[in-house]
Amino acid sequence: MAWRDAKASKVRLLLFMASIILGIAAVVSIQLFSTNLKDNIQLQSKALMGADYIIDSRKVPTERAQAIIDSLKPDASEVNFVSMIAFPKNGGTKLVKVRGMEGGFPFYGTIDTQPESAATTYQELGGALVDATLLLQFNIEPGDSIKVGELTLPIAGALKAIPGSTAISTSVVPTVLIPHEFIDATELLQFGSRKEYQYFYKAPDTLDLERFEAKMNPILEAESADLDTHTSTSSRLGRRYDNVGKFLNLAAFIALLLGCIGIASSVHIYIKEKLKAIAVLKCMGASRMQSFLIFLIQIAGIGIVGGLIGALIGIGVQELFPYLLQDFLPFNVIVSISIQPILIGVFLGLFMSVLFALLPLLRTWYVSPLEVLRVDEKAAQEPRKIRLMVFSAILVFLLLFSFWLLKDIFYAFYFVGATFITFSILAGIALLCIKGIRKFYPTGWSFTLRQSLLNLFRPNNQTVVLIVAIGLGTFLISTLYFTKDILLSKTEVGQMTGNANMIILDVQSEQRQALKETIEAKGLSVLDNIPLVTMRMHRLNDQLVNDLRQDSTSQVRRWVLNHEFRTTYRDSLIGSEEIQDGEWVPQLQPGDPVVISISDNLADSAKLGVGDTVVFNVQGVLMETTVGSIRKVDWGRVQLNFTVVFPKGVLEDAPQFSVFSTAVPNAQSSADLQQELVAKFPNVSILDLRQVYTIIEDILDKVSWVINFMAFFSILTGIIVLIGSVRTSKYQRIKESVLLRTLGAKNKQILQITAFEYVLLGLIGSLVGILLALVSSFCLALFVFQEPFVPSLIPFIIFLPGITLLVLGIGLSNIQSVLRSSPLEVLRREG
Repeated sequence: MAWRDAKASKVRLLLFMASIILGIAAVVSIQLFSTNLKDNIQLQSKALMGADYIIDSRKVPTERAQAIIDSLKPDASEVNFVSMIAFPKNGGTKLVKVRGMEGGFPFYGTIDTQPESAATTYQELGGALVDATLLLQFNIEPGDSIKVGELTLPIAGALKAIPGSTAISTSVVPTVLIPHEFIDATELLQFGSRKEYQYFYKAPDTLDLERFEAKMNPILEAESADLDTHTSTSSRLGRRYDNVGKFLNLAAFIALLLGCIGIASSVHIYIKEKLKAIAVLKCMGASRMQSFLIFLIQIAGIGIVGGLIGALIGIGVQELFPYLLQDFLPFNVIVSISIQPILIGVFLGLFMSVLFALLPLLRTWYVSPLEVLRVDEKAAQEPRKIRLMVFSAILVFLLLFSFWLLKDIFYAFYFVGATFITFSILAGIALLCIKGIRKFYPTGWSFTLRQSLLNLFRPNNQTVVLIVAIGLGTFLISTLYFTKDILLSKTEVGQMTGNANMIILDVQSEQRQALKETIEAKGLSVLDNIPLVTMRMHRLNDQLVNDLRQDSTSQVRRWVLNHEFRTTYRDSLIGSEEIQDGEWVPQLQPGDPVVISISDNLADSAKLGVGDTVVFNVQGVLMETTVGSIRKVDWGRVQLNFTVVFPKGVLEDAPQFSVFSTAVPNAQSSADLQQELVAKFPNVSILDLRQVYTIIEDILDKVSWVINFMAFFSILTGIIVLIGSVRTSKYQRIKESVLLRTLGAKNKQILQITAFEYVLLGLIGSLVGILLALVSSFCLALFVFQEPFVPSLIPFIIFLPGITLLVLGIGLSNIQSVLRSSPLEVLRREG
């Protein structure tokens, strides 16, 4: 019976299956990729770092730190810094990361070079390995030379890959490897130069790295050094992709939830029209269990088949993610296919379909044989206790599933709670509409309009089901669209900076005037001349920093205690700042107490407030300061933002270096200026923001593609659900339309009645859904993304009329058979 009935209802059941397939495909594809990503990070954790553990320091190691480093016997070491290099062959210049390497690094993984032998011979031959893309850009080949500061070296080979680097990092700042012994000859490490010393170790198999890291890190942190193991680095790397995973999981959750709505609404209407047939079966001797099992087998079978198809589609879709995200990953993701995602898909398909169809299925249990004889068409109702149990099971399933996807119980409660509230509001509005239309029924309206309104509250109406399905689908689609806008608004390059498109770093005090004249001689303006003074914290309020390092109960973040702050002084705020607390002090007179402004993140990490005192060690001189204000800083802008800002009149005589910025009109002007600056001032570093913007825009295009793809995937699921929900109402309207035809109604009148009914349903459902999505998205922006929310008009301009027209189109297509055939023929065919 289940098979025969399913064959007769295949069109309705196919739309029901489509809801399952799309939801399962989204979940399986994303979960499979996330699993593959985590497995790859774990398997390749040593190759990612190239060593078992690394000790690094942002300055020359202290005597005690050096003693610890030497006692552990490093197998390789390097000093790295960012600097400009030049190609004597054609005068090309570029900002690069210079890595002075000594020893046989890496111990795991390989340095990929062309020719291959250059990876092992460049130190012996005294040559440089230069980023392969950089060589192509400047038409340079191995054998040509490279100038690093005052040193000229032959290029031993093209560097294609090295452990720990990504396509993004090497695109912004390409890598140049040179032997460590030549670092001093470059004469680039001067006062204020940003540098890092790293020591690489290969650990014995017996060493417990976690315990070793826990023991050594406090000792090294006290000496401004740090220890990283391959396990902790891979954990941080995994967390780096959490935000991408969270959005993808959110999209998968919405797609699956839309599928659940499609199942519930489709089965509700499908079973409702089968109740008469079930009553007939019971008259013929069928038991409750038999009539229940006929439709349970149908739904379960469709769930299994839909889950299997969805899982197979998901496996195919997840193959795209490694390609889309390859620039974000420092390794190639090896996709492995297992039986697990297929089993998950089949289980979810079966569980979703049965659970969300259970409420209408239970009505088959309570159908009385007398339903055949009754004139009224009031459907059989299951007991309230049973209904509450099913609703509770659905809520528990959604909560557990969202927690499994999002890995955060707060987010799980938030999304399930928001969905439940939305469902309740939509159902309440639908019931209010029915009650309002019945109470204020316009008896003076035309026949077609009155008949349309009657359809909204007469027996067998689908007002509540369709408004809830349309509204909830629109709510989820619009929420995803608004969320997409919030994410993408954070990545607009055009708002990241003002007019400056070139930044010149590490300018020494004695070079300022000559560098300014060089820029102005090119017909360009110096837009910024920002002084930088390096210092460290010596005391916070009445506690010495050295004591805080030893205090395991201290709430002050470790980075504050070990950080070398690059501060500046000025008399005004810049565009990325606003005062959050206290009062901005622009300038001080000699003898005035020193008042500073700190960023909100430093205030939180150092547990400082307005009026607290901080003593800084400024190049060996202790300076007592008071926090006068706390600034909220937009760190997302590509410009120089500072955690600590002094007023004018304090640091002018301190040892310092500067950062200049200018605006170049085109690529040729940029190249000419860079060549002259590198020739005259080889120690300065030049950041061409025009190149950085190109790279960022390319990255953001891929991020946008992923976000838009997942949004489209979920929106497509929502549209399928809406089509299924409205399409299944076809079989409820055919009888009324046939009766109207029999009584003499014209095709035009039937079309008008149907059109007005579906326009009202589509308009009410979609409008309420979009308004609820606005509230939901505002909460997401405020509490989750912590970004300003500027709502898009697209849902109002596109979704509202689009979904209303979609509902209208499907509704009119439902009665085409009535309009084209005689009433008797329609009744025979549908029977």
